[in-house]
Amino acid sequence: MEPALFDDLLQSLKEAKDIAKGNVQASRRTIIAPPDVKAVREQIGLSQSEFARLIRVSVKTLQNWEQHRRNPTGPAAALLKIVGTAPDMALKALHA
Repeated sequence: MEPALFDDLLQSLKEAKDIAKGNVQASRRTIIAPPDVKAVREQIGLSQSEFARLIRVSVKTLQNWEQHRRNPTGPAAALLKIVGTAPDMALKALHA
């Protein structure tokens, strides 16, 4: 590894440590709000059991998301974003 690259990485680690300890404010922070699962489901007009079956999760998982006891992550959050943004195309793809 090149010395300059190593020095940059080492400096970044030191900055991350200071931010984690609260000694330094982060220069930027991205907050991603979880999708409103109930609104997405109601937008396409499906019951909880129909929607759960469509996106291949259990009804209990869907209920936990809707009641904000848990939040969808990863692929589930991405799928919900797609369904909320382009419901016609998402439903067509999911029914295929």
